[in-house]
Amino acid sequence: MRGALHAQDGVALLAALCRGPVREVLQLAGDGVVGAAAQGLPGAAEMAALFLGALQERGFRGDEELVDRLRAATGDAAIPLLRPLAVDPEMLAMLLEGDPAESGGRIDLSTGECRPAFTDELGPGPEAEDDDDPERWLYVPALGSRAGYRDMELFIEEVEDAALADRLRIAIGGRGAFRRFKDVLAGDECSWSRYHRFRDERRRGRARARLAKEGYCPPISFRVEPSSGSYFPGPV
Repeated sequence: MRGALHAQDGVALLAALCRGPVREVLQLAGDGVVGAAAQGLPGAAEMAALFLGALQERGFRGDEELVDRLRAATGDAAIPLLRPLAVDPEMLAMLLEGDPAESGGRIDLSTGECRPAFTDELGPGPEAEDDDDPERWLYVPALGSRAGYRDMELFIEEVEDAALADRLRIAIGGRGAFRRFKDVLAGDECSWSRYHRFRDERRRGRARARLAKEGYCPPISFRVEPSSGSYFPGPV
């Protein structure tokens, strides 16, 4: 699936998603499904419906914004009045979750590049004359680690191994919670992978919600060539 996303191949993406389950990659693959549905690829409407149901049931931050895009792509709603901006959601999430005393940053609206605040302290760049231009830059505040801590709490609620869940609850108490949490998870490869997918989904959702609040959305640049084959969605 990641290979299809990287190659911007809508047909390959749908084929990969059909092998399911997709609950852990809704934000990651959502814009690709939007693009495939908008172009009418075989199986895309069915996959979009599965994504819609799963997103509405889950209700993470940013899921509602993705639901709006999916509905628009399938003709069930008006297209959201948001401007596309090619921002790396991981980089945006890092800015948002930085230390309020030290971090934050801004987005270059001409390129989508995320620039941490500390890079401005290294000296003016070639675009220095535009540093205060609101048409060029979008300020991103650093909101701290509270959202990341909440990710750990919610993940623990989904851990089926009671003993592991208890160890994780103990680990997140007090200072050093993030390090201890990861140390405990490191002993369980499956749970470690699940946590990172869970965390990445929530971080991508928060980045999407932040962009929407400012009037922007991720661009859809998928290569969705018509295909004679059809793909039937697998389990969510």
